[in-house]
Amino acid sequence: MPPDYSGQNLRGRSFKGQNLTGANFSRADIRGADFSNATIRGANFSYVKAGLQDHWTIGLIIFSLLLAVISGFFWSFAAGSLLPSINNTSETNNSSENNSDYNPLPQFIPLAILFYAIIRLGLVTTLGFLTVAVTVVLVAIAVMFGAIVTVLPVLKREGEFSWKYNSTEKFDSTQFQQWISSISIQAVISLCSLILAVLVGVTPGTLAVSVAEIVGGRLVVKGVVTAAVVVPAVFALFWDLFGKTQPQLDISYANPAIGAAIGLAFCVYVSKRALARDEKQAFIRNITIAITAWRGTKFYNADLTDADFTGATLKNTDLRKANLTRTRFYEAKKLDFARLDDTILTKLDILKLLVTGNGRGKSYAGANLKGANLIGADLKEANLKDAYISEATFQGACLEKANLTLTQAVNTDFTSAQMTGACVEAWNIESTTKLNNVDCRFVYLLEYPKPETDDRERRPSSGDFKPGEFTKLFEEVLNTVDLIFRDGIDWKAFVTAFKKVQAENEDTELAIQSIENKGDGVVVVKLDVPLDADKEKIHSDFTQSYQLALQAVEEKYKAQLKAKDEQIVIYRQQSGDMKEIISLLANKPINVQVDNKLENKNMTNSNDASRKINIGSVGGDFNASGQALNLGEISGTVTNTINELPKSDEPEKPGIKELLTQLQTAIEADTNLSEEDKAEALEQVKALAEAGKNPQEGAMQKAAKTAMKILKGTISGLPSAATLVEACGKLLPLISNFLGLG
Repeated sequence: MPPDYSGQNLRGRSFKGQNLTGANFSRADIRGADFSNATIRGANFSYVKAGLQDHWTIGLIIFSLLLAVISGFFWSFAAGSLLPSINNTSETNNSSENNSDYNPLPQFIPLAILFYAIIRLGLVTTLGFLTVAVTVVLVAIAVMFGAIVTVLPVLKREGEFSWKYNSTEKFDSTQFQQWISSISIQAVISLCSLILAVLVGVTPGTLAVSVAEIVGGRLVVKGVVTAAVVVPAVFALFWDLFGKTQPQLDISYANPAIGAAIGLAFCVYVSKRALARDEKQAFIRNITIAITAWRGTKFYNADLTDADFTGATLKNTDLRKANLTRTRFYEAKKLDFARLDDTILTKLDILKLLVTGNGRGKSYAGANLKGANLIGADLKEANLKDAYISEATFQGACLEKANLTLTQAVNTDFTSAQMTGACVEAWNIESTTKLNNVDCRFVYLLEYPKPETDDRERRPSSGDFKPGEFTKLFEEVLNTVDLIFRDGIDWKAFVTAFKKVQAENEDTELAIQSIENKGDGVVVVKLDVPLDADKEKIHSDFTQSYQLALQAVEEKYKAQLKAKDEQIVIYRQQSGDMKEIISLLANKPINVQVDNKLENKNMTNSNDASRKINIGSVGGDFNASGQALNLGEISGTVTNTINELPKSDEPEKPGIKELLTQLQTAIEADTNLSEEDKAEALEQVKALAEAGKNPQEGAMQKAAKTAMKILKGTISGLPSAATLVEACGKLLPLISNFLGLG
């Protein structure tokens, strides 16, 4: 029987590492409780009060007050140097003429620039720029003084050195040095003052305001700011009255108050920007959240799968690294003030969607919604294209006219969802995807209409689905894994990746069910997989393997054809054309059936706008040219070229001829290479042999480098244990050294 803690006072309790599956904490006070590393699957936390205990709240308010006072004192001291003193002493009266000429504007300019930089660039970036500026100025000063010390003695020996800067006055080298020193010192002091303003003025003040806002609200913020302005002014007043030899009262104590008010007003502005998730002020927000969640309720690394936080107050809560799969946050309060690192809640739009359940007409294209709990959510006309919604739940949600193109919906629950008019082009679903009792009259199979017909491939083509027909339509799809290629497909890379995935999943029978050309370079390859297969793993493994193989193939294309990236993309897009695919498959011993039926009852066979190739299996490699390769003739040519090289003088130490002969033998003996790849690799050995005749020539070195790149690209798709991989690992570095390639 799961424990029942509903309505209890659990402040400060430790549940660390405990198994609390299915426990009831509804309406409990869990402020300061520790659930770190606990298993709390399916627990009820509805309407709980989480966060800081009262004594920690008071402590943080005092902490923010101290930070604000420190900032206030800094700004008050800064004001003392920026604002002219106003007093009634005789000394001031005697110097009234000097005060009348006082212009504070030049001293305010650096501060204004600092404020502007912090707003535009952010606190951390501004501090970085200032640090770099100080370093540059110090280096410049060192260089200038070095030049002066070197040049001036020479000029003095040749005659008096002077610089006429007006018609009557001159100054000698000593004055010049003093002038440079004065300017340099002023520049360094100004920059260091700005750094000090960031470290002692802006940062503590902004943190103080942010912490006060989160733990206490706006009223506490007003109190903290007021205290930070008043304390320096009161201190100045008491100093005027009791800290002087002759106590007297003037109004100069107003200057600290003015300075503190200006500085803290700016801190309040920066704090508001930070708490409003301004990316430039992310540092302040992150530090503030970390401070306020330090002694709050902890769910660090806890398993909260299927837990319910409906209506909960989650301010100052630590949810870092927690498993939030299908965790419900509907109407949760102050969730944006919780520590949410490494969760899907870090994005504000996702957080709002999970809290409000309202995403009508909004775009979540490409969003990470893995494990999101969207029970009953309103997502009518929402754009979920290419979104990752695996393990999420949309039970009873409204997905009418939603765009689900290319969504990853493995193990996603659509039970009782409303999906009429949704677009499900190339979405990735499988047997764990729940489509029970889906309310759907029709769906679209294409995101955009075909230009010639203005048809989006509606299913059914006319009328509406009868009860249960929508689920039946996708029964065959549930036993497939869709591999989607948006920029065409490179078949060499595809076959390499497919072989690797087959080897890594040897207990799982994999076969290609169909290849569909969707147009605009989009190709969908459907893999037939067993019902109990880990489809998400297969999809992930293939994606990674394909990208690695594609990288290797593209490097080979670049080296061999000296092609640009744009040309490689065009090549893959052309490969997406069915004619090109058929040409590529021409040399394979497989049965190919081009299916262009107008309409089929089954989803995977209903492609009015797309053509399909059904393939039983994939093996070997593709020969795009369609011509037979005479490997023996190529090998003989390579042997003849190698034999033209001189033998090694030392029998125990092989030379370039012996190394290339070993490489040729390894290539011809490797069974992992197709005949086409062997022919290509042998051509590169021949190029290396040609370069070996005159390795110092620039053109030969360039050809040798290209050949080395192609050979490395060829072996990159082979298993690491392959004989050729091991041979190349030993031989290529030695060959490279012989040819002077480094």
